[in-house]
Amino acid sequence: MIPVFVVFRRLWRALRTSMRDPVFRGLIHFSGILLVGGTFFYWRVEDWTPFESLYFSVITLTTVGYGDFSPVTGIGRAFTVGYVLLGIGVIVAVATQITTHAARPRGDK
Repeated sequence: MIPVFVVFRRLWRALRTSMRDPVFRGLIHFSGILLVGGTFFYWRVEDWTPFESLYFSVITLTTVGYGDFSPVTGIGRAFTVGYVLLGIGVIVAVATQITTHAARPRGDK
């Protein structure tokens, strides 16, 4: 059980260190813009509730894809193609930044 706490402590430190990096902060802001944009789009175009739209946006960007929601309009499907291609790249970039900061020795800035 203790190794789990050690891993989470190291992850927390990496997140704190990452927040000082302007590239990481930019990626976090862009991720937020993607989530808000996707939520708004699906809410208006697919006629889902705002929470269902946010849920679908998060599930799509994290590539979980439960399959309980899917776009039914042509424009919704076309948007989703671009949304997935752009979103996966951004999420991978965020994860890469976190792991880069987590792998650095403690004294290295």
